[in-house]
Amino acid sequence: MLPEINAEAQTLQAERDFLLAHLNCDVAALDRLMADEGAQINSVGRVVSKAEVIASFDSGERHWDEAHSNEFRVRVYGETAVVIGRWQARGVSTGQAFEYSPRYLSVWIWRDGRWQMTVDQSTDIT
Repeated sequence: MLPEINAEAQTLQAERDFLLAHLNCDVAALDRLMADEGAQINSVGRVVSKAEVIASFDSGERHWDEAHSNEFRVRVYGETAVVIGRWQARGVSTGQAFEYSPRYLSVWIWRDGRWQMTVDQSTDIT
């Protein structure tokens, strides 16, 4: 059961924590914030499991110089929340520099007393 405080604000905080975990390559935070069945749909349409996401951060092949997000729209439907936002990131992944500025959609569920991301998908803004 959701606590009586603002579910939208809580979801947005979880979203910010997820971004910070990316920036810091914080595998423990990513593990905590993603549901066990969580997945990401990457920029080429491949579904990436939570285990694959965690492994990509745990490998040491990523370095983030910048990561921030804005333009949030949060909608809560019972114990499910949907976030639409925009983020910007730049760094190095597997030896290749990247700069990424997509819109994204993420779906969160309230489970075990916290918000957990079940899926997110990003689309480049061209």
